[in-house]
Amino acid sequence: MISRWLLKHLAVVLCILLFYSCKPLKNTPRPVEVAFLSDVHLTDIYGEFADSDFKGVVNPQTGRNTILRTMQAQLHSTRLFNENYFAFLAALNDVVARGIRYVVLPGDFSDDGQRFNLRGLKNILRKYTTKYGTHFMLTTGNHDPVKPFLTDAGKTDFMGAGGKQQPIYSKKGLYKTRTDNDLSIVITQDIAQLGYEGILEELKDFGFYPTAQDVYWETPFTSYSYDGYTYQKATEKVATASRSYTLPNTNLQVPDLSYLVEKGDDIWFLAIDANVYIPKTSDTDSSSSQTFEGAGTGYKNVLTHKTHLLSWIASVTRRAKELNKQLIVFSHFPSVEFNDNSSALMGEFFGQDKMQLYRVPDKEVSQALAEAGVQLHFAGHMHINDTGRFDSDASVSLFNIQVPSLAAYIPGYKIATIRGNNIYEIETVTLDEVPDFDSLFPLYALEIEYLKQQGITDAWDPEILNAKSYKEFVEWHLQELVRLRFLTSDWSPQLKELLVKKSGLDLLKSAFKTEKEYELFKAENKSKITEKDLESWTGLDMIQDFYKLKNADKLAIQDIGEHRFNQYVLVCEQLEKSDNPKLKLWASIFLKITNGLPATHFIIDLNTKTLKNLN
Repeated sequence: MISRWLLKHLAVVLCILLFYSCKPLKNTPRPVEVAFLSDVHLTDIYGEFADSDFKGVVNPQTGRNTILRTMQAQLHSTRLFNENYFAFLAALNDVVARGIRYVVLPGDFSDDGQRFNLRGLKNILRKYTTKYGTHFMLTTGNHDPVKPFLTDAGKTDFMGAGGKQQPIYSKKGLYKTRTDNDLSIVITQDIAQLGYEGILEELKDFGFYPTAQDVYWETPFTSYSYDGYTYQKATEKVATASRSYTLPNTNLQVPDLSYLVEKGDDIWFLAIDANVYIPKTSDTDSSSSQTFEGAGTGYKNVLTHKTHLLSWIASVTRRAKELNKQLIVFSHFPSVEFNDNSSALMGEFFGQDKMQLYRVPDKEVSQALAEAGVQLHFAGHMHINDTGRFDSDASVSLFNIQVPSLAAYIPGYKIATIRGNNIYEIETVTLDEVPDFDSLFPLYALEIEYLKQQGITDAWDPEILNAKSYKEFVEWHLQELVRLRFLTSDWSPQLKELLVKKSGLDLLKSAFKTEKEYELFKAENKSKITEKDLESWTGLDMIQDFYKLKNADKLAIQDIGEHRFNQYVLVCEQLEKSDNPKLKLWASIFLKITNGLPATHFIIDLNTKTLKNLN
């Protein structure tokens, strides 16, 4: 028999083994995590204008002065303007609670780059930097410097007294009173759209300038080496005068805020400023009097107007390998097709000028970045949760991770965990519960009451104010956006006639030439087909859910419902075989959108160029 002494000591050994198997050893490093919070579109709803007495409107629920846009404005926009303030704070608090120190904001961090919004963002980022030691790295989007230089601007649809629209502009003459009932215009320079200079002035501490604590920092225009780097050398090249390029066929100098920084952990963060501003007029000598096109097209214009970036990126990727650095590449714009390879079909179905297809990067873009050595790229801009892949003839692959917006469906952010050399675990974190997301609802109630008094009864559905969670509220936002905007902008009368009023059963039956063929199919698929269920939804429901799937990928199924989703798939699989070319196109697009690469939780191994779904 085993002695008590031996049993006692065996128990001690087992306890020790159990303790160390459950608790990481002190010298075992924790995997490095990076959070990506894109398209925040921050409006500082509790901010102030430095040169105006206008304080916003008083919220009857909280008693706070609030500068916000109307609900009518944000339900016609692809982004929220107001509630994303609370979502941003909730996301940052979640990031901090997870112990994540590196946070990337891939552009559109502001609502059109106004100084009062940038001041508010700066104050928030400083708080988290000081209190939690968070390292923020930003890159510009097309809504940050809307134009490369300071531009007078404003909005007509801020919330004013009594639920009315309040025009706020940076100078007189930009807005003309429409009726005697209009509120008096507010004039403040804080609403002007700042260019690069203003953005640097407010946000230089968050990647755009080097800090004394950085291991390394450079731009496309610096010439020192990694071994010869000093903070003093870096600070000599921070001003826009040292970070500008000449637009082709002009004498115009435009800033480029791209940079590379190493904060620690042998990670290089490559922030690509892919904004390109093309002159609208023939006056190509004076930047101050020049008007520019917006930068929303993205990388397409980089290939023609910002070629210096490609050689610099190739240099960075090569040196990262030589120095054994993990490279995190990000910009605002997608580097790979983001519609699950359905963009060409969408062009046929909707028209080439619909569905924001001009924003889809050409294969030449993906090829150029892949040849420059980029293997993994994080982007925003489209407000979608997606994974794209490009494989070139030269046996190089490029993965593009689309980070969802905090201000649109589905609201969330990404976490990239470095699991090994060039091995990344990617996870989408959705925001459901957001404290105070409904605190502005009393102001919207005033707005809808005023609209009713004006005889406007269908401006927006007040049921949105019954949302019980932030995610439900954002789902409502998309639903109203489809109804109030997309059904007009994307869908022609002919396309709507094809789908909107048809039931699911009508659509399924239209896939068959005869009633007999349909009955035979129904008999063979008894377990899948319930005519009552198919009659419970229409093509309009399908369109609404199509936009959910397009934005959120498989995460949308939890809101659509597994049963309804399977019915959509069943109907589309049959419509693909029908004789109606438009219905065939629609079915093919829908099925492609539902069968893209994993986008929720997965591992990318860049060494083997493989992706493994973890859901």
